[in-house]
Amino acid sequence: MGVRINVDGSQDYSYLFQSLSSSGSMGNLNFLSDYASIKNGSYGKLMKAYYSPGQSSSTSSDGTRRSSYNILEKLEAEKRNPKVSKDVQEANSKLKSGLSTLKNSISTLQNDATYSDTENGKTAADKVVSAVKSFVSNYNDVVTASKGSTLTSQTAYVANMMSTTAASADQLAEIGIKVNAKGTLEINEAKLKAADISKVQELFSSEEVMSYGSRLASRVQFAGSAGSTSSTNKTDTTTETDNKTNVSGAAGVKADGKTLASSELYEKVEDKDGNTDYDVAKIFATAKSFVNNYNRMLNAAESSSNSGVVANLSYIKSKTAANADALKQFGINVDTKGRMTINESTFKKSDMAQVQKFFKDYGSSVAGNASLVDYYMTTQANAANGYTANGAYNVGGGSGYTGIV
Repeated sequence: MGVRINVDGSQDYSYLFQSLSSSGSMGNLNFLSDYASIKNGSYGKLMKAYYSPGQSSSTSSDGTRRSSYNILEKLEAEKRNPKVSKDVQEANSKLKSGLSTLKNSISTLQNDATYSDTENGKTAADKVVSAVKSFVSNYNDVVTASKGSTLTSQTAYVANMMSTTAASADQLAEIGIKVNAKGTLEINEAKLKAADISKVQELFSSEEVMSYGSRLASRVQFAGSAGSTSSTNKTDTTTETDNKTNVSGAAGVKADGKTLASSELYEKVEDKDGNTDYDVAKIFATAKSFVNNYNRMLNAAESSSNSGVVANLSYIKSKTAANADALKQFGINVDTKGRMTINESTFKKSDMAQVQKFFKDYGSSVAGNASLVDYYMTTQANAANGYTANGAYNVGGGSGYTGIV
């Protein structure tokens, strides 16, 4: 028996779920904690204690020996407060620290400075080889630590991270990184040194939301911030607050996008001299709100591993990138990370008829996808952590929309 995530039929990640406890955040895997308790001997110990000669007991009218207290309470107590061995404690500690280190390794490979020569004579190729070696080493440390960890939330995201890597095995092979059967990575240094560094940069690009590097970074970030089996109420409160902030950004883009696409915003008003013109201040205020909410949405949603969020955010960013020149004419600039800034003077000097024409298409389009981002970050928020019984990543919960991304 084991939980399997099969990408190409050759990978078995069942070991990631061998030590699950019911206090983890993934409710749909709680049944595995009973299996784990049987496998690691916890139930056996309880039965032995129950039937030991020193156990206080009584005899029923039919002669059956009964415990003087409810054995189910002992079982539940064992599940709530599992005895964690020194090896498991070490694995949990290594997994937490390893995720932080791996996150830094990915950031290095996403940094443009890694792909340029430095003044001290170190070539870009040398820097890339060193960064990839560090990444592989840290990646393998996380995978190894997850084998003995009881941190169910973290190991679930590690499993998803490994599935992402397996799906990108061919691209990784092109730069000399082999994905082994157990999910660890292996470097062919000669092939890595001969690889075009632009391919490495493209593979780990932070500007493309669906690149291997971007997808991996989101999994690692979520794993690093996921609640462990000892989560506190304070942590839960923080998560709830963050979710509300996440939602407001996407909901704001939806509302502002629709307003900017509407005809009502561009209705001309009469000034004190009897002249009619656009209410430029009102239009600018809406555009500024759109920009602020857009950036908030990206900051919140880019770390999501929910495929509904990822897919819709990717469309929004692609739509914005394709219209960057048009936005710039109105004083709205898009940087390399996809964030926007707005120049008030340039915007107010723009032809509002052209602003209206542009946002009628762009604004309504972005608003539609922002609405879906908002939906997946609220209605489907809990499903972002969900895995089905066979280990598949469950995006939609009860909606029936599932898949590994």
